[in-house]
Amino acid sequence: MQKELVIAGRTFRSRLFLGTGKYPTTQSLSDSIRASGCELVTVALRRVDVGNAEDDILSGIDRAQVEVMLNTSGARTAEEAVRIAEFGERAGFKWIKLEIHPDPNYLLPDPVETLKAAEILVEKGFIVLPYINADPVLAKRLEDAGVHAVMPLAAPIGSGQGLRTRPMLEIIIEQSNVPVVIDAGLGMPSHAAEAIEMGADAVLVNTAVAAAKDPVRMATAFARAIEAAELALAAEPPAPVSRAVASSPADLFSSPI
Repeated sequence: MQKELVIAGRTFRSRLFLGTGKYPTTQSLSDSIRASGCELVTVALRRVDVGNAEDDILSGIDRAQVEVMLNTSGARTAEEAVRIAEFGERAGFKWIKLEIHPDPNYLLPDPVETLKAAEILVEKGFIVLPYINADPVLAKRLEDAGVHAVMPLAAPIGSGQGLRTRPMLEIIIEQSNVPVVIDAGLGMPSHAAEAIEMGADAVLVNTAVAAAKDPVRMATAFARAIEAAELALAAEPPAPVSRAVASSPADLFSSPI
């Protein structure tokens, strides 16, 4: 069975986190969050007026039930990311998804700038969840810096390719002493279930839900897939083996007729 999911002292019942971009309407965002049971969402600071409680995106989130984690998406350096986080802090936001990707074509995170920014933000008292490549060495360096979770990518952002980085994700999960949230590239509920089954603490999904023809139905599907994976782990399935194992006793037909 998986251990309870606790990040920065907050316990999460749901292991499904959602991004808030690309939804066709604020109502579809709100309905999808509700359908998913999600208790943490990411919001890109550049897309929201954090000082305005009536802002469309914020108005679609029940902040009594759902934690809002500001995303530094758009930052290309550690300095820019820290500046974005500090701006959000003035509006009362302490949870930060640290995201620094200078390459506009592939949106891959910059490991050097991410580590630099993480060290600064942790020192300043932010709750920091860095988005990273599936790099076990970097994940440990960030853990040593005091981040509250690591968020390695499964595949490029928005690609829907699934767990293309699985071997490295398995190492990160094995070695990590902080929660591991698989982020980016999950396109189907089965991908999310696979991530939970392999030991990830949670997954974060945006495009697969928001860009679906029916976001609410897709959010429900992801929630059920993760619930199924958790139930399967709780059932303690037998370990895989390399050879066939008969499902009937070997001596079933050994007695003479």
